[in-house]
Amino acid sequence: MHDSTTHDETPRILVVDDEEVIRDILADFLAMEGFDVRTAPDGVAALVELSKGHFDLVLSDLKMPNMGGIELLEAIAVHSPQLVTIIMTGFGTVETAIDAMKRGAYDYIMKPFKMEEVVHTVRRGLERRKLAAENLRLKEALSLYKVSEAIAASLSLEEVMRNVTDAALHEVDADVVTVLLDDGTGTYFERARVVNPRFHSELEAIAFGTLSHDNLREHFAGEKKLRAHGERGLRYFAVVPELPLCSMLVTNLTMSGRTIGYLGALSFTTKKLFDEGQRKLLSIVSDRAAAAIENAKLYEDLKATFSQTIKGLASAIDKMDRYTAGHSSRVAAYAQVLAIKLGLSPDQVEIVRQSALMHDIGKIGCVMNLNKPGILTDREYDIFKRHPGFGRDILEPISFLSPLIPGVHFHHERWDGKGYPLGLEKQSIPLIARIISVADAYDAMTSDRAYRRALPHAVTINEIKSCTGAQFDPDIAGEFIEVIEDHRTSSTDRNDPIPE
Repeated sequence: MHDSTTHDETPRILVVDDEEVIRDILADFLAMEGFDVRTAPDGVAALVELSKGHFDLVLSDLKMPNMGGIELLEAIAVHSPQLVTIIMTGFGTVETAIDAMKRGAYDYIMKPFKMEEVVHTVRRGLERRKLAAENLRLKEALSLYKVSEAIAASLSLEEVMRNVTDAALHEVDADVVTVLLDDGTGTYFERARVVNPRFHSELEAIAFGTLSHDNLREHFAGEKKLRAHGERGLRYFAVVPELPLCSMLVTNLTMSGRTIGYLGALSFTTKKLFDEGQRKLLSIVSDRAAAAIENAKLYEDLKATFSQTIKGLASAIDKMDRYTAGHSSRVAAYAQVLAIKLGLSPDQVEIVRQSALMHDIGKIGCVMNLNKPGILTDREYDIFKRHPGFGRDILEPISFLSPLIPGVHFHHERWDGKGYPLGLEKQSIPLIARIISVADAYDAMTSDRAYRRALPHAVTINEIKSCTGAQFDPDIAGEFIEVIEDHRTSSTDRNDPIPE
């Protein structure tokens, strides 16, 4: 099993020349200078040596049988672009050597050469490689820092998963990245998986296998890291991949000494083996990921708690008297089907639904009987008109509920600008508020009130039509009239209660 975990700090040099005497002289002198030297008689043999292990620099003759220096240089540029290459050439091929530099060679040495010149050029080449490697590490560190900041800033678990898997995919150049998480009961499941675009999308998930929590837990009980190549990695799968596994990395996600999941990077590309540096990069990602996942879970729990509280408050408003019972949930249902009809995205539809559910939350601040028999006095009506502002004030301190505020605050605005609280008109009224406005009016008219009986569906539709262009957005009112008929039909099929 090939393992590129570490290599000696001594620079490794590959000398390539078809003349054995020159190979031996260069190897001896460079070894005396403290370098680890290997030799090859031509380009083909050089590629074999390069495939066996790590090298820092290649010193190659230009003219050789089987494969010359230019062809070798082109192959190195494809498979090992980080390698420094120096070309050796005779006087008559200087132009070719210069062409080689244009193709990526670092420098060239004229034959016959002086050994001090060779050593000097080699040292300069190695110093350049060292600087290039340091620059690459700095770029990787900066990239990883940005990724870590993005992960840490995420509050949505979906966003955390997306940032973590994308980071792992790109930072370690994985083919597949998978995340296993604890469901809270000690059972682990695959929470996220991302496949490198170089694989065909039609490949089923089973082609890449599924990691086994039990086998991973057993491994990490005694080890702090997991890096395996080839068949040795298959023992960590619950479902063995159909594709041949080349290499794998797994880091555990821990918080306060407790394992909350695992982050795995898989390679199915021939000869693409993960090294120790890539495992360390993945460890850095997983350290940030663990904290972000816990924060996101806490945030999700907090959102759920707040949402339940707000729903409870909305329900309390509906139960202030028997006439408003179920009003908020019905308006939410009407607004939801209208939003879908208008072609809004699933996320936007959900915002519309939640906003409609809470549209009357501000009535908590109106200390009065909103459904008394008879007409409200001017003072009572002025108090009533303040409920959209009260609703905004209730939701505003809760940051993740801010998308709901426009619907709550402006659902009593009118298309003609004669509504309240701000007298907005036409397109200046947020779309969410225009949707809720017509849904709210429909339910109010088709529900019993203390001061009147519910209006029949047909009468209500005619009333909406008559108010189109004045109270309601004409386009949205037209779409609502269409969708409410479909909604009534489907409700009849389900035996749901609907307005007459």
